[in-house]
Amino acid sequence: MSDLLSDLLATRDWLLADGATGTTLFNMGLSSGDAPEMWNIEHRDRITSLYQGAVDAGSDLFLTNTFGGNASRLKLHGAERRVLELNQIAAEIGREVADKAGRKVVVAGSIGPTGEIMEPMGALTYARAVEMFHEQAEGLKAGGADVLWVETISAAEEYKAAGEAASLAGMPWCGTMSFDTAGRTMMGITSADMVTMVEKLKHPPLAFGANCGVGASDLLRTVLGFVAQGSERPIIAKGNAGIPKYVDGHIHYDGTPELMADYAVLARDCGARIIGGCCGTTAEHLRRMREALETRDPGPRPSLDQITEALGGFSSAGDGTGDDTAPERPERGRRRRRA
Repeated sequence: MSDLLSDLLATRDWLLADGATGTTLFNMGLSSGDAPEMWNIEHRDRITSLYQGAVDAGSDLFLTNTFGGNASRLKLHGAERRVLELNQIAAEIGREVADKAGRKVVVAGSIGPTGEIMEPMGALTYARAVEMFHEQAEGLKAGGADVLWVETISAAEEYKAAGEAASLAGMPWCGTMSFDTAGRTMMGITSADMVTMVEKLKHPPLAFGANCGVGASDLLRTVLGFVAQGSERPIIAKGNAGIPKYVDGHIHYDGTPELMADYAVLARDCGARIIGGCCGTTAEHLRRMREALETRDPGPRPSLDQITEALGGFSSAGDGTGDDTAPERPERGRRRRRA
C-alpha cells in the first residue's frame, strides 16, 4: 500500500511529529473536564491554530484533535452518536492545513484508548473495541486523514483491536503504547512484548513505538528496548517534555526547549525514525527539536548513562524486561535546572 507516510520514510532518515494537543488546547482556554473533540465544531479556528502551530514549527506530521473521539469516551459528554461527525471534521481541518503547507505534511488521525478495561479483567469485549475503533477510523478516513495514529494504549488486546479496525477501514496505521509503570504499560506489557506482538499482527502498523509515559529518559530506554529486539519496522518516540509539576493551580512540565532538543537528537541516535513530543511539548519545543535534528550530526547509540546525564534519571531501576542495572535517578544537573 502506497501512502504519504511511507513515501516520506523512504526518503528521509527522520520525521518530526507534533507536540501536545492537550497542553496547547488548555493554553487556548479549554477547561478541565471538557471534551476537546467538541472544539472541532465549536472553535474550528482554534483547532486550525493547533495544527498550524505544529506545521509552522517544522512538524512533518501532526495528530488530529480526536484522541478521545470514540463512543465510550464521548458518552461521558453525551456525544456518543457524534463519533463520525467529530472525527471527520477534525480530519477535514487537518487536511486544509496540510494542503496549504507548501510541503508534504502527514495528517495522522489520532485514536486514543477507549477508557474501558478489556475482558477478562473488565467488561469491554474485543468485538466491541474493534467496532468503536472502526467507527472512529471511518470518520477520520472520510475527513482525509493520511494515516491512523493509535496512541497511549496499555493493553495488548486493545492495540490489536485498533489494528483490526484500521484494516476494516482500509487505512494504514501507526501505534504507540505508554510505558509508565516501571518500564511496562499499565497492563504489564514490556518493550520486548510489544515488538513480538506487532510482528505477529495480520495488519501490522507502518511504525510503532512509545508515547507519553513518565519522562523523556524512560521513553528512550524503552526505545532502546525496541531496538534490542531487532525489528526493522520504523520506531516512534513521542516523549513528554520533562516531568509534570503542580504549579500555581495547574500542571506544568519542566522540560525546556533545550532539553527537548537534546532528547530529539538522542531519540534519533537511539534508533527512532519518527520523533515528537507528548504532554507539555509546545511549538517552541518543536522548533528547537527541528533545529537540533537538522544541525547536529548523527552519533553512536547512546548508553543509559549518557541518556540520564543529558535528560535526568529514570523513574525506576529497570525497564521491565529483567534489566535492573539502570542508573537510579540522580540529582538533576545543570541542564534540568534551566526549567
